[in-house]
Amino acid sequence: MTGSSTDLPPSLAIERREDVAVLTLNRVEKRNALDGPTVRALGQFFTSTPDWAKVVVLAAAGNHFSAGLDLSELLDRDAVGGLHHSRSWHEVFALIEFGTVPVVAVLKGAVIGVGLELAACAHVRIAEDSAFFAFPEGQRGLFVGGGASVRVSRLIGTHRMVDMMLTGRVLDADEGAAAGLAHYRVADGAGLDKAHALAATIAQNSPVTNYAVIHALPRIAEAPAETGLLLESLMAAVSQSSSEAKERMSAFLAGRAAKVEAPREER
Repeated sequence: MTGSSTDLPPSLAIERREDVAVLTLNRVEKRNALDGPTVRALGQFFTSTPDWAKVVVLAAAGNHFSAGLDLSELLDRDAVGGLHHSRSWHEVFALIEFGTVPVVAVLKGAVIGVGLELAACAHVRIAEDSAFFAFPEGQRGLFVGGGASVRVSRLIGTHRMVDMMLTGRVLDADEGAAAGLAHYRVADGAGLDKAHALAATIAQNSPVTNYAVIHALPRIAEAPAETGLLLESLMAAVSQSSSEAKERMSAFLAGRAAKVEAPREER
């Protein structure tokens, strides 16, 4: 299955690679700046992710992941409209972060403003050499509105985000990865291959475990210690009780499953 789904606007395209869905931002002429129809379509996709998809790879056509918000949408919006607009994007991005399957994002070129807010919703992020990260809202008389004050601050620390917004500082790929905006660094053009390899590995996990990881771990991190430990125990009990978990443990004990080995050097 390749090309645009009939349920998606031209600004998004979907491709099936076995049990991985590759969802591609496709507004090349706008450097993949996000507009209302595209974000609403993202919400529709992650509300009803295809049954065959165990992982989603979030990619981008052209040279840029996303240059941020399509500013033409802001010109005629009053304060109340701006509030509802921001909250509607919060709802969509929450569907990505707390959806049914893990999301792997391939970051290249501009990853700025709301583009970075979108990237922060992904569970695994890969930065190519060309990637650069910024929040130019401060220089445009604006404030972030797609969840960065929560998600990105948690990734890099509030003090770093304050610096980026006050000064307009731009982080290159290495600086962004060091700060926590990317988990992996690859050469230009290598992001999709890396994403497919990681997605294939993630897809082999038990769906129950994957769901527990993306839903429980963030909430445990925010909870008081004893509440977090109770939630951990509950998720451990649920996951290990599945028939799939029992089959996997039996295979390991019988020597039919691979053992953990020392990692090979990678970027």
